[in-house]
Amino acid sequence: MLRFVLRRLLQTIPVLFIIVTATFFMVRFVPGGPFTAEKAIPPEILRNIEAHYGLDQPLWRQYLSYLGQVLQGDLGPSFKYSNRTVNEIIADKLPVSLELGGLALAVALVVGLSLGVLAAVRRNTWLDYVASTTGLLGICVPTFVLGPLLVLFFAIHLGWFNASGWFTPADRVLPSLTLGFVYAAYIMRLTRGGMLEVLNQDFIRTARAKGATEGRIVFRHALRGGLLPVVAFLGPGVAGILTGSFVIETIFQIPGLGREFVNSAFNRDYTLVLGTVILYASLIVICNLVVDVVQVWLNPRLKFE
Repeated sequence: MLRFVLRRLLQTIPVLFIIVTATFFMVRFVPGGPFTAEKAIPPEILRNIEAHYGLDQPLWRQYLSYLGQVLQGDLGPSFKYSNRTVNEIIADKLPVSLELGGLALAVALVVGLSLGVLAAVRRNTWLDYVASTTGLLGICVPTFVLGPLLVLFFAIHLGWFNASGWFTPADRVLPSLTLGFVYAAYIMRLTRGGMLEVLNQDFIRTARAKGATEGRIVFRHALRGGLLPVVAFLGPGVAGILTGSFVIETIFQIPGLGREFVNSAFNRDYTLVLGTVILYASLIVICNLVVDVVQVWLNPRLKFE
């Protein structure tokens, strides 16, 4: 197992290198620059600012210099926030995004697993139809539609929550539901399919013939095998929840890293865009690695190859 983990970690090095290289040149080829949106700056002052940040150097030299900084754990200074580094901004904003992602993941797992198991055990009943319809709605309705609808009904019409902000515990409810509901729908459908496949296997019929209770059959025998598709989905799913909060943070005005990433793209803040991309790419790689290990733990027939 240790060799498997080390080999996978070594495989991430070229992946991250390609991502950093592609992102570096893509943001540099976008029209405009980090200081072109400012009010008119005298040319000599603009040249001094660009020299301060090394933007007057050839592009290949800027690239090599940035790679050297990244290898030392330094993501460079922000071009828009004076006297602040990208490391400081990420350390300030990331906890908010992780809290939102964690709450949304809890919503997705609780709702998705519950509805999925219920739909499989009560197949072709009204409970199955309600759960399947809920899952279909979660997949079809995008977050940028669901979020404003929840705000319109629960915040503006009923007045139960604030329409935006991240100040009180109640402010977490609507963003977490909006982000978690989409992933709950996928988890529900995967759980239902996995459970149905396992419940039709011979060892389940054998357990029923031996007189095992339905609860023991579901939670002791079927659930472990039925969760394999869900675990495979959770790798990119968790990464998607953590990195897919751009829209949610913008809708609900949450001061997280997702909204900061959107602003940095508009502001041409090269180093902040690159730092955020590196962080999110690393999270995706780590989540997929953890999922591979958990899959082998759930199904010993799989091997660390």
